[in-house]
Amino acid sequence: MKKALLLFTLIFIYNLNAQEIKFGKISKEELEESIHPLDSTADAAYLIKDRRTYFEFDQNNGFQVITDYHERIKIYTKEGLDYATKKIIYYKPEIGEAEKITYLKAYTFNLENGKTTEQKLSKKDIFEEQLNKYRSQKKVTFPNVKEGSVIDIRYTLTSPYWDIKTINFQYGIPVKQLSAQVEIPEYFSFNQRLKGYYHITPTNTKKHKNITLNSKSRSKDPGFSSVVTSFNSSKIEYTSNISIFSQSNIPSLKDNEPYSGNIDNYRGGIVFELAGTNFIKIGGGVKNYSTSWENVCKTIYNSSEFGNELEKTNYFKDDITNLIKTTKNDVDKIALIFQFVKSKVKWNEYYGKFTEKGVKKAYKEGTGNVTEINLMLTSMLRYAGLDANPVLTSTKDNGISLFPTREGFNYVISKVNLPNNKYILLDATETLSTINTLPFRTLNWYGTEILKKGNSKRVSLIPSTLAEENNILHIKIDESGEINGMFRKSLKGHSAMFYRQKNNLKKEEDLINLIESQHNIEIEDFKILNKESLSKPIIQSIKFSGEDFIEEINNKMYLSPLLFLATKENPFKSEERNFPIDFGMPWQDQFSVSITIPNGYSVDSCPKELAIGLPENIGFFKYKTLVQENKIKISSVVQFNSSFIAPQHYETLKGFYKKLVEKQTEKIILVKI
Repeated sequence: MKKALLLFTLIFIYNLNAQEIKFGKISKEELEESIHPLDSTADAAYLIKDRRTYFEFDQNNGFQVITDYHERIKIYTKEGLDYATKKIIYYKPEIGEAEKITYLKAYTFNLENGKTTEQKLSKKDIFEEQLNKYRSQKKVTFPNVKEGSVIDIRYTLTSPYWDIKTINFQYGIPVKQLSAQVEIPEYFSFNQRLKGYYHITPTNTKKHKNITLNSKSRSKDPGFSSVVTSFNSSKIEYTSNISIFSQSNIPSLKDNEPYSGNIDNYRGGIVFELAGTNFIKIGGGVKNYSTSWENVCKTIYNSSEFGNELEKTNYFKDDITNLIKTTKNDVDKIALIFQFVKSKVKWNEYYGKFTEKGVKKAYKEGTGNVTEINLMLTSMLRYAGLDANPVLTSTKDNGISLFPTREGFNYVISKVNLPNNKYILLDATETLSTINTLPFRTLNWYGTEILKKGNSKRVSLIPSTLAEENNILHIKIDESGEINGMFRKSLKGHSAMFYRQKNNLKKEEDLINLIESQHNIEIEDFKILNKESLSKPIIQSIKFSGEDFIEEINNKMYLSPLLFLATKENPFKSEERNFPIDFGMPWQDQFSVSITIPNGYSVDSCPKELAIGLPENIGFFKYKTLVQENKIKISSVVQFNSSFIAPQHYETLKGFYKKLVEKQTEKIILVKI
């Protein structure tokens, strides 16, 4: 009895709150609020984040999933104006049933001369965009939004597919009031899994509903020659299982934390997966929808837009035969074919796990999506006699799927298997990539290799080699405190690719001006080697001078020996962190500094040696100094062997970087003799 009373009370409170929240009706206090009361750094906040998902039965179409959304946002700062644009993505294939957006209404509210003004959303503020052959987007731009505005929007998403969208509890801005209600008929069974680190315990209850089935029959009247039509109606009762998630003052999980990867992977929420249906009560059958990653991969492979495309070879046979006829080994074959595809077919920047126009047409036209390009690459490698397979992956933006689902994949790369369980990963969409150097967008833990006949196995996408940066600095200090120096930077692996992506299209003059501005130096000579030679390291050489690196006090010179190479600020500032650090790849930065001190000076003090490490061989920092007559030599290395660091090591990592910053910014003191 007590449990029933408590449940009734909770439901009553929820319904009461729902009644109090009226779309298009806001308070003056909401407009007057200048900062979030619990998070003064917030640029905006959800005043209301409300949704209700339920199933409706239509005799012609069966059950459809309806979700009503209501969002109210307060804009606090100029940066918060980003929330004045709402993007609603929905499923709209070129062929087949589509989801629908209806009842879309929105207002912008402002406080002007002490009075509340409102501006209604018009049709010209709504833009329809086709993202790809499967999805569209309604882009809503709220009118007259400025700092202090409150925007209010509601809409309904109707889906013919039995798919319950993920309920997110956390966002990049705080949520003052969140309420989400999910009503699932007894005919459906859904698996539910929590994601992230912020959870809400639901209130669960039941509700009796019914389905009305209408029918008609025609029969001949025994006493007459006419046909009589009879109409019948019957009701079938069923139980709807209701889960209510309600919470106030939910903190934000911002995406401005360093090395976060896809922050959506760590924001709290609950994910739904259709496990099965049982329609025996209404004349149907039982069906199991739960699947495995292996079955998902087989379904994708068996698609005419994947497996069939992989088998096509006639369109490239002559070109590849001529290309590799003089090669002496498999490594040369791989390199030649990889470079050939990169130069032959340009990426149109479309993701996906299926081809759109097909590999043959993409090859002929010279452009294609990621699947067309990398299936083509895989097919060519196989034709050349190599053990090559496509690999299905999910980009960092797409996140990590908690259930086996086709939506868990949105990208394809290529894999070449070598002897002794070694392999090479390739992505021909990135013209500046090299063998085993994938674009950063693809470095998302694991992929799934699709073997012949559709079998599959998991593949690690984390690079096995370090992204290397080697810095050599030779500087000479004169009696006036001016520095003249030579700086040589060498970059390998991902470090080299990132440099090329960032700088290859820049004019040399613009790059020189940028470096001078960043490092507060004057460059006298500048050279870059191997910009286009992708198999070689980037080498950047600079001859420079600088006047602002020495501080002179009482016949003493103070100098931070790493100059502009030092890490001056700890990137990890938060008191705590409940999600991993994602560097994307293991990496190493080396520093070698040689300093010639001016005549008439000697070394008064020099930074002491330091060597510190992180647990589980995650990484280390070493710093050594050597004084020889009028020269000081500094050698230092920072290395991370793991690209992912668990949140339980955050405090240790933060302390590690604190010591690193202190040591790299510690000064040498020179005293006048």
